[in-house]
Amino acid sequence: MTDAVTAALRKATGALSDAEDRPSQREMAEAVAAAITGRRHLIVQAGTGTGKSLAYMVPALALGVRVVVSTATKALQDQLATRDLPALVESLGVPFEFAVLKGRSNYVCRQRVRELRGGGDQLSLEPALFDSGAAAPAGAATPAAHAAGSAWSDAGLGALGREVKRLAAWAEDTATSGDRAELEFEPSDLAWSQVSVTYRDCPGAGRCPSGGDCFAEKAREAASLADVVVVNTHLYVTSLVSEGDLLSDHDVVVFDEAHELEDIATASFGVELSGGRFASVGRMCRALLDDPAAALAVEDCAGIFADVAGDWSGRAIPRPLEAGAADRMTMIRERLAHLGAELRRGARSANVEPASGGAGDQPASGSPHGASSARFSRAEQALGHLQGDFETLLGASSDDVAWVEDTPYGPLARVAPLDVGARLNELLWSKPNAPTAILTSATVPPRMAERVGLGEGTFDQRDVGSPFAYDEQALLYCPLHLPDPRDPAFEGAMHDELVALIEAARGRTLALFTSWRAMRLAAAEVARRVEWEVLTQSDLPKPALVARFAARETSCLFATMGFWQGVDVPGSSLSLVTIDRIPFSRPDDPLLLARRAKAGPRAFELIDLPKAAAMLAQGTGRLIRSRSDRGVVAVLDTRLGRARYRWALIGALPPMRRTKYLAEVEAFLAGTRNAAEAKSAPAQ
Repeated sequence: MTDAVTAALRKATGALSDAEDRPSQREMAEAVAAAITGRRHLIVQAGTGTGKSLAYMVPALALGVRVVVSTATKALQDQLATRDLPALVESLGVPFEFAVLKGRSNYVCRQRVRELRGGGDQLSLEPALFDSGAAAPAGAATPAAHAAGSAWSDAGLGALGREVKRLAAWAEDTATSGDRAELEFEPSDLAWSQVSVTYRDCPGAGRCPSGGDCFAEKAREAASLADVVVVNTHLYVTSLVSEGDLLSDHDVVVFDEAHELEDIATASFGVELSGGRFASVGRMCRALLDDPAAALAVEDCAGIFADVAGDWSGRAIPRPLEAGAADRMTMIRERLAHLGAELRRGARSANVEPASGGAGDQPASGSPHGASSARFSRAEQALGHLQGDFETLLGASSDDVAWVEDTPYGPLARVAPLDVGARLNELLWSKPNAPTAILTSATVPPRMAERVGLGEGTFDQRDVGSPFAYDEQALLYCPLHLPDPRDPAFEGAMHDELVALIEAARGRTLALFTSWRAMRLAAAEVARRVEWEVLTQSDLPKPALVARFAARETSCLFATMGFWQGVDVPGSSLSLVTIDRIPFSRPDDPLLLARRAKAGPRAFELIDLPKAAAMLAQGTGRLIRSRSDRGVVAVLDTRLGRARYRWALIGALPPMRRTKYLAEVEAFLAGTRNAAEAKSAPAQ
């Protein structure tokens, strides 16, 4: 077995343009093979540069097992799909099929687009497509014009309308899989929501007129036939609860970036509820009923819910509820139940039957707006999910945390389990014929097995190290002359430092930030002061953005948390990684407050510090991706050099040389440039 896996790994790596002998990769591959054949779970820490994807994929393919690779980020999912797996297909000579599967909301919905173009009534934000105050142009797909089946013209369309029209044209003509990541431009979330659906409001292929032509269903079908399926971890965990047949039987599941599993499972097992969902469901149902009173009452619940939830903004929801809040919540529950009864009555009076094949494309007899059974099904689905999530919020147990976050769109109520380990054990680890799990990350947090519910004695744990000579290839810089990041003067000083560093690197910078606000401010300021191109996370879809950054050698990329991991840019396009702050979790996060309370006096040590250290290591790991790479990691947070806990953070990072002097950074980067130029110079 070991010889076969080693031979396959040698064959795979030998075909790569940057082929390197990596003992840590071989060690990990052998450990993965042993885990698969012995049917024991494996936790493996594999430092940056190990080549984890080959180390877990090659053994699975060599042993002929069916594997699901679950990634924490869509960036890594796209990297596997567009680079790593195609390379394996070409190099190994082992026939296998692979597929990428994402949640429904990542695919354009052809039924939504067809309703939008002529005959539909489900676009809840449709009036916003037109310029404010402008009359809807003749022939445009306004509600009044739907029955005419008119295509829309540009006349009167606002910015949102033009963006939606562009998406609709792409949806109808594309030869791709309909995945948002395949767009050549980055749509706004609001525009994308007009041409996509979530699992909450999709009636399923059998009850949708466009079910036979559905991008999401085609992706599911391809996944059901594939030997390797790449998903994101949120979808994998969600499928354990609500989408039982989403992923057909598999022998192995790999959780890449496994340090994120606990947080993702927490979100996946929980629910989110905002006033906007009441408004959206009410509007969806209103278009289907002769008497819209019940739907309008649910629409009104948007304001009622927002008022109640707003009183708890930023804190846990009290148990039991205060009398006034309890009364209003009871009223919301009754209105939802009444709307459900009216919707069922409307479907019966309209003679709506479950659609099959294309029959659902025909208007139902007696329906007030010519609504098909698919639209009734979608409304019933959305209302049912809303009712279920509302009951979960009201019935949260002592094992759950319920709280409210303040967002730009209003209060958002959330419910999440305090401890996900028991739930994962019940739904995954301890199930009969459960897949063998490989959990891997560059940094495995302490007590990870316990926190995700792996039972003692059911797993092995390894640390295979890293193949890189970090003490020679990388320099860690912490500018201790900067103000503390909590000081108001920090932001301006940090921008000045970024400019100096980027000038020293001559572009070639990945600047990572802990918030969108910090990223946008820094990008605007730096772009004004340097000659190098500054790209931001808002400019393009992630795969296209990373490709552009890699191709334009002196460009800079400013990004937030989604780029701290799963981004691989070896070579001279990346010589500098900057990190604005140590990525500590918010101190007032109600879920973490509850977990800290449970952990007691050691909460910072057990919860906050390991999470920050793991994420800091992930961000740092973007720099050195091959043995020829050289560069600087600049952490612009002086706590890394001064805080009493600094060694816990530094100990989680690769063993780089350290400095607090900008002159040493400039000299190191100059040497890096000279080495790169000498390497690329033509032979004499």
